[in-house]
Amino acid sequence: MSKIRIDKILGSRRFSNYWWSSVVLMGSLGFFIIGLSSYFQKPLISLFNTNDIHFLPQGVIMTFYGTMGILISIFIWYTIILNIGSGYNKFDNDIGVITIFRLGFPGKNRILKLQYNIKDIASIKVFIQEGLDPKRELYLKMKDKREIPLTKVEQLLNLSEIEQQAINIAKFLGVAVEGIK
Repeated sequence: MSKIRIDKILGSRRFSNYWWSSVVLMGSLGFFIIGLSSYFQKPLISLFNTNDIHFLPQGVIMTFYGTMGILISIFIWYTIILNIGSGYNKFDNDIGVITIFRLGFPGKNRILKLQYNIKDIASIKVFIQEGLDPKRELYLKMKDKREIPLTKVEQLLNLSEIEQQAINIAKFLGVAVEGIK
């Protein structure tokens, strides 16, 4: 049996981020172009009829919303390009160390690398919250009561997947699973 287990963590490069950044960019460009067209009092793109839109107040508001949307889209694309949140969880039974590695924003704290001794792990905790904002997360529960998240950001796994993942990690580390009823 292998003594090293590595779980890859998908960061910002997920389909939903590509989708939303593209949709926000297209919509924002539309607002921005209509706002500018109302300022120049002529359509910049023939698809948009801006004869009934006055620069004050509609054009100003549309230009503002367009600018804000473009900035939000640029930010989302920036996180996609840098792959913020990506990394891995490495469980190494040979040396008895768990390494949690994640990429962040550029700067002195761009790389987050945490290491814990396997003997300090009390259990694998499963946290499930249903409702409007459902959460299904795995945590390393330490003997000193700290809880270190293991699951991917914003990835909602189904119940059987999260339970199976918790059981597999717990078996590999030789600890109990907590939170499964």
